[in-house]
Amino acid sequence: MAGNSKRKGAIRKSGTKKGQVVGSGGQRRRGLEARGATPKAVDRQYHPAHKKAKAAAKSSPGRSGGGAARARDEGPEYVLGRNPVVECLRAGVPATALYIATNSEPDERVAEAVKIAGDQAISILEVGKPELDRLSTNGMHQGIALQVPEYRYTHPDDLMADAKASGTPPLLVALDNITDPRNLGAVIRSVAAFGGHGVVIPARRSASVTAVAWRTSAGAAARLPVARATNLTRTLKDWADSGAQLVGLDADGDVTLDEYDGTGPTVIVVGSEGKGLSRLVRESCDSILSIPMAGDVESLNASVAAGVVLAEFARQRRRR
Repeated sequence: MAGNSKRKGAIRKSGTKKGQVVGSGGQRRRGLEARGATPKAVDRQYHPAHKKAKAAAKSSPGRSGGGAARARDEGPEYVLGRNPVVECLRAGVPATALYIATNSEPDERVAEAVKIAGDQAISILEVGKPELDRLSTNGMHQGIALQVPEYRYTHPDDLMADAKASGTPPLLVALDNITDPRNLGAVIRSVAAFGGHGVVIPARRSASVTAVAWRTSAGAAARLPVARATNLTRTLKDWADSGAQLVGLDADGDVTLDEYDGTGPTVIVVGSEGKGLSRLVRESCDSILSIPMAGDVESLNASVAAGVVLAEFARQRRRR
């Protein structure tokens, strides 16, 4: 009887322990304990509340007229892979949760991701590998994923109003036919670096502010507003009516950068390297500006061209 009592006591005592605590499994469990609040139900892809919210967003009518679309509820984005996740965390991408596969092989990148997430109060969740498999089309997640919430865009009217209220002449960049998020991120970074007030992009057929754009902007997307226009041509005409000069960039411009005065309210309109400016957008511009170049180079990458013009306009404004 005494032996049985001792045995029952031992069972009760061991029953107070939660999870494996002996060996590497227990150490890993303690190291990956969640830090920060658990994401809301609507932010967890496999929760019924998320699916209902996504279905409701698709069925709700979009904003019509006015030349812009405000934030659209498309749900969170997931960055997959150890290097991309670490790079996003280093860049300060506003993530809401870090997912780690239960039996993934840890390395220094996983350890760094966990540390940064913990320091930034990002929830750290340990999940099964099948759950991460469902987040990627090819299963190449390397046992780690970062949940990034949808970017909140500024309305174009608010962007121009805030630029006018800044105390300096508005300096904005409009992107036409730019589909690479890395170009978008690089432009955002240049606009922030040279004292610009913001960027506007079309709502369709354009790169959006994804985690890739966030990473390329080196965190500038957290400080610089980006607007999304339902009709870019209409938005540009509205800005022109408010007193801004629209300057399109093209190698066959009617004025060169050396000759142009960019000290007044200015919107730099940038097209893609391949297609350039679309016809209606080009016709909306007051001037078409070319960048003088040496050698046989025909054109510059869109983000590089925008950076060159922004740097020159910033120089002119410092000398006023």
